[in-house]
Amino acid sequence: MSVSLDAIGARLAAGGRLTDGEAEELATSHDLVSLGMLADEARARRHGRRTTFVRVFDVGIDAAGSISPDAVPTATGEIRLVGQPASVGDAVSAVRRVAAAAGGRPLSGFALDEVKTVARHSRISLEAIARHLRGAGLECIAEVPIDRLDDPAADVQAVVSGGLGAPRVTVTRMHEASRLSVLRRVSQLQRATGAIRVFAPLAREVNPAEPSTGYDDVKQVALARLLVDNIESIQVDWALYGPKLAQVALTFGADDVDSVSPADTLDLGVRRAPLEEILRNIRAASLEPVQRDGRFRAVAS
Repeated sequence: MSVSLDAIGARLAAGGRLTDGEAEELATSHDLVSLGMLADEARARRHGRRTTFVRVFDVGIDAAGSISPDAVPTATGEIRLVGQPASVGDAVSAVRRVAAAAGGRPLSGFALDEVKTVARHSRISLEAIARHLRGAGLECIAEVPIDRLDDPAADVQAVVSGGLGAPRVTVTRMHEASRLSVLRRVSQLQRATGAIRVFAPLAREVNPAEPSTGYDDVKQVALARLLVDNIESIQVDWALYGPKLAQVALTFGADDVDSVSPADTLDLGVRRAPLEEILRNIRAASLEPVQRDGRFRAVAS
């Protein structure tokens, strides 16, 4: 480990904040092993060995009208309504129908930029549409895509004022040149709102002109843990990135796993059933798995 990374590690361990120069040093470092060690130590200071995961049942907006309580797996910890609604009425109707089938389970839905688009086209405020969605049974916005919002703090404050949570920040696409600026925007958003519980720093869409590598991905997770120090949890998406990358990410600063399937199918054998697989992967990383729900409460596995 270089002297500069040693000094950065000592500052973090003592509870200090990094300077802009130190952040640049981390972002440009090619010493992935040392960077991962720093991030893992930062995660351990916050969470010990505790690693949470949530089992999510996605419902497409087009299928919302036909959803029934029997269709929701018993192990579901969060129901997530996905897709772009055409209007306020469509969004409210979809939420109301899914909420009726949810059986009291936490219900999230939509990306914040999608809701903002509907509000603009319908000529109502973001706060007003949030109130409508909350009244229909939505608890929180499913994701706040930091790179698709011009003023994310104002948008988050608007939906929070309308009664919805906005606990999860995501990144749609990540460019190497914008890596630090994205992380800084996330940290600034939390300072302005205090609403964020988890940050998922890995891009949700592949940039064909600049595809990431496994090296890039775990480095991004580590930098997120080290530089976004005012958000409690760093998240990796199990369904999007797969068990292998998710497991490695847990040793590079991540402490929360999203989108584990709630369907306990045994089609591929007991060891490949979703619950057994996530438990096995977390324990194999020498961590303690804790299942949670969409309200961030621990539930029995």
